[in-house]
Amino acid sequence: MLKKQMEQYITEAFAQDAEKIELLSIEKNYAEKHDLIPAQVKVIEKPANSRFENAYLERCAKATVDLLLVETPNFLDDQIEHFKKRPEEFLYLESPLFSILGVDAVSLELDDVFGTYTAMFGLKLQKKFGPLIKAYLDTHLTGEEGKYSVAFSEKDGLWDMNFALSYAKGFAEDMTIREAYNLIYAFIFTLLEEVEETE
Repeated sequence: MLKKQMEQYITEAFAQDAEKIELLSIEKNYAEKHDLIPAQVKVIEKPANSRFENAYLERCAKATVDLLLVETPNFLDDQIEHFKKRPEEFLYLESPLFSILGVDAVSLELDDVFGTYTAMFGLKLQKKFGPLIKAYLDTHLTGEEGKYSVAFSEKDGLWDMNFALSYAKGFAEDMTIREAYNLIYAFIFTLLEEVEETE
């Protein structure tokens, strides 16, 4: 699970540079807690806003899922309000960073029914963890309606998930899209950490 994926990420980073490794604060804390960093390696805390620089982004039409535009990572510096101004769009983002989470890509849109900013993704996690996933979402999302939807796909072996980012701690209406993706990343990371500890 998370520990195995973090070990793999650190091993790959170590193979590229045997002296230092760059990690987000949340990753650094986890790696230190689980003793995953070789003693001779210096950990550099990477600023969250520097992540997703090598991401692949598509703006798509919600009604048809047709591609509207391939964006550069600079688009992530736009305000999240972009989706309020263009509620017919969603953003699809792929990043190698998501491999730590067991996620390939995360989409972001404004929910038509509840008016919340919603993150959607497939999570590689066994079916047996369903109750723990739902307990985490119930505990960490504040809204009353439309907080989340989770369903296990037997075909793909994935949890098809979406959650209202608007209801997550740390969300702000004036945040950038990059800040929203950093919050999504931290939210899923913490979810996996809690599931792992409860297992």
